[in-house]
Amino acid sequence: MPGADTAALTSRTVGAVQTVAAALHRIGQSFWRTAFEHERNQLPLWLPVFLASGVALWFLLPWQGQRMAAAALCGGVMLAGVAARWRPLIVVGVLALAGMGAAEWRSRDVLHAVLTVRQIVALTGIVTEVELRPGRDQTRFLLRPDDPVLPRVVRISVKGKPPPGVVRGVRVTLKAQLTPPAAASFPGGYDFARRAWFAGIGATGYPLGPIAIVAPPPSQDGTLAWLAAARDRLTARIQGQIRGEAGTLAAAFVTGDQGAIPEDTAQTMRDSGLAHLLSISGVHIAVVVGGTMWLVRRLLTLVPWIALRWPVKTIAVAFAALAGIAYTILAGGEVPTVRTCLATLIVLIGIVLGREAFSLRLLAAGAFIIIAIRPEALLGPSFQLSFAAVVGIVALYESPIGRWLTTARAEEGLLRRLMRHGLSLLASGVVAELTLGSIGLFHFNRAGLYGIFANLIAIPLTSFVIMPSLILALIADVLGLGHLAYPLAGWSMRRLIDIADYTASLPGSVFVMPATPVFAYGIFIAGCLWLALWQSRWRVAGAAVAALGMALAATARPPDLIVSGDGRHAAVVLADGSLAFLRERAGDYIRDMWGDATAATAQPALVDLATARCTLDACVTDIARDGRRWRLLATLSRDRIDQPVFAESCGTADIVVSDRRLPGWCAPRWLKLDRTTLGQSGAVAIWFADRRVETVHERLGDHPWRPVPPPIVRRRTPAPKVAPPDWKTADPYG
Repeated sequence: MPGADTAALTSRTVGAVQTVAAALHRIGQSFWRTAFEHERNQLPLWLPVFLASGVALWFLLPWQGQRMAAAALCGGVMLAGVAARWRPLIVVGVLALAGMGAAEWRSRDVLHAVLTVRQIVALTGIVTEVELRPGRDQTRFLLRPDDPVLPRVVRISVKGKPPPGVVRGVRVTLKAQLTPPAAASFPGGYDFARRAWFAGIGATGYPLGPIAIVAPPPSQDGTLAWLAAARDRLTARIQGQIRGEAGTLAAAFVTGDQGAIPEDTAQTMRDSGLAHLLSISGVHIAVVVGGTMWLVRRLLTLVPWIALRWPVKTIAVAFAALAGIAYTILAGGEVPTVRTCLATLIVLIGIVLGREAFSLRLLAAGAFIIIAIRPEALLGPSFQLSFAAVVGIVALYESPIGRWLTTARAEEGLLRRLMRHGLSLLASGVVAELTLGSIGLFHFNRAGLYGIFANLIAIPLTSFVIMPSLILALIADVLGLGHLAYPLAGWSMRRLIDIADYTASLPGSVFVMPATPVFAYGIFIAGCLWLALWQSRWRVAGAAVAALGMALAATARPPDLIVSGDGRHAAVVLADGSLAFLRERAGDYIRDMWGDATAATAQPALVDLATARCTLDACVTDIARDGRRWRLLATLSRDRIDQPVFAESCGTADIVVSDRRLPGWCAPRWLKLDRTTLGQSGAVAIWFADRRVETVHERLGDHPWRPVPPPIVRRRTPAPKVAPPDWKTADPYG
C-alpha cells in the first residue's frame, strides 16, 4: 500500500539520520577529547580570554537589549555544558557571564554626574591634580567644584604654563566655559567620553578670565599626597638637570610622567617602534629588580660570615621585591607597571622556592586579576600592547624553536653561542614588533616598519646604559654629586633619541592604514591567541585565522564623507587618498584623527578643488563614486538663510551639512545633517557605494557615558519650486 511504503521510507530515513548524527557525535567527541588531552595543561591559559570576551561583549554591544541577549546566550552555553557534562563549556559560559557582570558593576561603581549641555559657570573648588604638557604648550588640571549641582570632577585646560600658584590642593575660583566630555570624532574612533566616565571626569573646559587663588594648599597629609608631591619634585629635578627633550624622556623613565615630552619626539618614538620604552614596564622593572638583587647578593657575599650563615639569596630577593614595589609606586601605578610588578613578584617567589615561575600561566594570572578589577583597561592600548608583546615572546620560548634557541649545548663554541643569542634576540624583536605593530595599526592607524632593528640597539642601550646611569644619577644626587652623574644619563638619552630619529627618517619607515573594523581586529586577536596558547600541531590553524583578520583589515575601505558632531567640519576622501576639509581652519585634533582614520596622504581645502564652488555662505561640490555623482551642500556662515535662495539648492543636493538648524523646507534627496540631526546622531561617516551611514551614537547606544539618541530620520519632504539662487549659477554642475 502507498501509505505503508511512505511510512517505511520515512522510518528508514529517520533511522539513517539518527545513525549519522550519532556517528558524527562520537567522532567529534573523540576528536575533542584527543585534542584536549594533549592540551590539558594549556586550558587554564584561556580563563582570562573567556573573561575578557564577556567584558568586550559588554563594551561593544551598544544597547541594553543586546547585552541582555548576550548574557542569556552565555547562560545557555553554561547550561549546555551542564547538560552535556562537559566542564570546559561550563567554564566558558560562567567566565563570559562574569566578564559582562564585572563590566556592568564597574560602570555602576563609578557612577557620577555628567554635564549635558555647554554652559558658562563660575567655578570654585580644589585642584586635585595638575598635568604639565609643555610638548603641546598646555596645562591641564582637575578641579573638584564646591557646587553640588556641577559634576564632581572638572578638567580645565590652560594654554601655556600653569598660572602662578595653581598646584595640587590649592582652592581657586574662575569663570569657565564647560562642555560635556567629547565623544568620538568619527564612528569607531577614540572615545574620550568613555575614558572620562571611568576617570570620574564629568566636564571639560577652559577659563574665560584669570584664575584667582582663594586659599593655599593645606599641608601634605597622607602617604598618597606625599608620594604625589615627591613624584612632582623628582620630575622637576630630573628635567632641571637634563635639559631639553632628553630630560623629558629621562623623567618618563623614572616617574612615568610623559606629559612634558614634545609631541614630535613622541611621534618619532612611535614611528621608530620605540614608544614602548616610554611606558614603565618590563625592561625598566627588570633592570631595577635584577640590578638590586645582583648588587645586594654581591655585597652580602663579600662578608664570609654572612655568606655562610644567612640566606643570602632570599635576602637579595626580598630587597629586589621592595625595590620593584617602590619603583611601581613612584611611577604612579599605571597598568603596565602594576602588571609587570605583579609578574616580577611571582617570579621572585619562584626563585626562592627553586621553581621556574616565568611562564604563560603567570601572565594569565596577571591578566585575569586586572580584567576582573578594572575591566575598562581591556579596551585601552596600554593593556593590549603590554600583554601582547610579553605573551608573544613567552610563547615563542615555550615553543620548540624557542627551546632550541635557549638551550646551551656542551659542544657549542663561543662563536656559535653568540650566534644563537643573536638569533634569539632577533626572534624576540620580530615577535614583539609583529604584535605591537598589529595592535598599533588598530589603535593609531600607523606602525613603524623598522622597529625590529631599532629595538635590537635600543633595548640593550636601555638595559645596560640608560637605566643604570639614571639609577646612579639619582643615588649621586642624594649624596650631592648629581652633577657628576647626570651628564652620562643625558648622553644616553640623546643617543636613544638619535636612534629613533634615524629609524623614523628612513624611506618607508611608517606604514599607514585606514581604521580597522572591530570584527577584523577581533578575528586577528583570536588567531594570535590560538597560535600562542596551544602547543600541539593544531595551533597552526591560528595563523590562518590571524591572516584572515589581517586580510579583512587590509580590504576595509575608509568612508567617503565624514561629518563632525557639531556640523562645523566635514571632509571628503578623494580618489587619490587625500582628505579635503570643508573649512581650512579645522583644528589639529580633527585633522589628526580623521587623517589617521582614512590614511590620508594630504589634506587640501574643499574650496581649492576644481569640482567645488563656494561663497562666504555655502559650498557645493560633486563627488564621483562608482560611476555616479553625489552632490554635497554645506553651509559656512550662520547668517539668516532665505527660503527662495536656498530651497532649490537643498532639493538638488544629495546631502546637506550645516552647523545650524535648517528649516523643514530644506529637503535634500538623501540626508540632511543639520544641528538637530547631528545632536541626536553625533559624528557621521558615510559610504556612498552601498549607501551606508554609521553614527557615533549608534555605536555608543545606551551606555552610561552617552545618552540614548533617537535614530536619524531619513525621509524626503517635497521642497517648493523657486528660482535658482544667484550664488548657485556659477556652479558648473548646476
